[in-house]
Formats: sequence, structure tokens, C-alpha cells
Amino acid sequence: MFNELDPILHSQLRLAVMSLLISVKEAEFTFIKEKTNATAGNLSVQVQKLKEAGYIDVTKQFKDNYPQTTCKITQKGVAAFEAYVKALQGYLNIGK
Repeated sequence: MFNELDPILHSQLRLAVMSLLISVKEAEFTFIKEKTNATAGNLSVQVQKLKEAGYIDVTKQFKDNYPQTTCKITQKGVAAFEAYVKALQGYLNIGK
């Protein structure tokens, strides 16, 4: 009937981050912040949750003496995202 939705991806901001990362090789934190219109603090918390779930890799380094955080989706993250989308499609097609 209805497949369970991944609670990690069922957050609007985390789903937005994964949606951005699924289509790019990697993205800087500032790019994700701009595209999601999230605050730095909230985005940081959600990125940490995605990292802890193993859905993204986070790399922190310095570029031109400024801190730079880059996020990249993992294979586990791709699989989780695809499963989430498939589950949602099941919800949309239940009455057909």
C-alpha cells in the first residue's frame, strides 16, 4: 500500500539539499544556502544530519584564507533519494 518515507529525507530543507546535490558533482555551502534560502545555522544542522546518515560527504578547507565547506552526495545518498522519490510516486499513483 503506502511505503514508509525516509524520515531523514522527509524534512523540507534536507530534501532540498539532496535535490540540489543529486544534479551536481558537489556544491559549496554558500551555494546551497543561497538556493535553499536557509539560514546558515539551520542549514549547518541539516547538513550535519545528512552527513551522519551517510547521505553526503562534507569537506572543510581554506580557500584564499577563507573557510570553504563543500558537500557531495554519496552512493548511499543517491540510493536513499531514489527510494524516497519512488515511495512518493507510490503515494501519487495510489488512486489510479
